[in-house]
Amino acid sequence: MHELSIAMSIVDLVQEEATYGGFQVEAVHLKLGQLSGVVKEALLFSFELACEQTPLQGSKLVIEEVPVLVNCPTCQAQRAVRSLQCLCCAECGTPAYDLVAGREIFVTALEIRQTENQDLRQEVAQR
Repeated sequence: MHELSIAMSIVDLVQEEATYGGFQVEAVHLKLGQLSGVVKEALLFSFELACEQTPLQGSKLVIEEVPVLVNCPTCQAQRAVRSLQCLCCAECGTPAYDLVAGREIFVTALEIRQTENQDLRQEVAQR
């Protein structure tokens, strides 16, 4: 289950950013491509486990699924594929192997809340 190691990496990355910025993370937004090799439900479950007993406990993972897009040589445009097993243009049926999207897995945004420590740091910095 490599989703757990991915979730732990996300938690480590976000926790480091939250500690540096002095804020509480309420949600992590992630783009996940259909060809990333990651099972969305397993990642959601793993994220919850990885957050236990960390400052991210109680935060949620919001996943935006990214469809597979290819450059179609016939249509001369970016198109969706017919299926994940057949990388053919959904419009004209031409096989297309130039993947444009669908392999992503990256954090796009954090929903945060300021903590009391952050307010204190800002106050000290102003003095």
